[in-house]
Amino acid sequence: MAKTAPSADKSPRIGAVHRGKIAPAAGSPGTELDVLTYRPSKGVDDFVQRVCVATPMQLVDVERRGVHSRFVKDLSSRIGIPAVRLFSMLGIPKATLEKKFAAGEAIGGSAGHAAVAMARLIAKAQQIVADSTAPEAKAFDAAKWLGQWLEHPQPALGGRKPAELIGTPTGAQVVARLLGSLESGACQ
Repeated sequence: MAKTAPSADKSPRIGAVHRGKIAPAAGSPGTELDVLTYRPSKGVDDFVQRVCVATPMQLVDVERRGVHSRFVKDLSSRIGIPAVRLFSMLGIPKATLEKKFAAGEAIGGSAGHAAVAMARLIAKAQQIVADSTAPEAKAFDAAKWLGQWLEHPQPALGGRKPAELIGTPTGAQVVARLLGSLESGACQ
């Protein structure tokens, strides 16, 4: 039997990661899409901004792959919440996160979804501040404020803390709507 020569086609296929990019199919419209991953050297705010402008397909991809365990640890510092408390909010046991962190693995499932939801909440809080005309807004740290806000009971949530809800997709949507209503003044 004769061996066949390897294919000369070296182009990446759909979904193939090539130099940190997802390549579209040959002949398909568009350009390469950035793979949405957490880059520790760039920090939490970089990931938050990239989640904010991500396409639905990029978000689906990150939800399937999970979020880098380093993001969860760095997120704790960024929003000023003790790591153990954040792990509890996201629904991931400390030992599991530590094991995944040591192995460089992603946090998937509902905890990964909750981590992406937290990134979206930070982006929403930062946008509220950016839209403000108040002079104090320039020096206001929206991420730290969000960390404190998550831990305070809210009348619109029946006295529950937003932190109690963000571990589920529906709860995260409710919290995001409540946060958005703060900007409009609908909920005071």
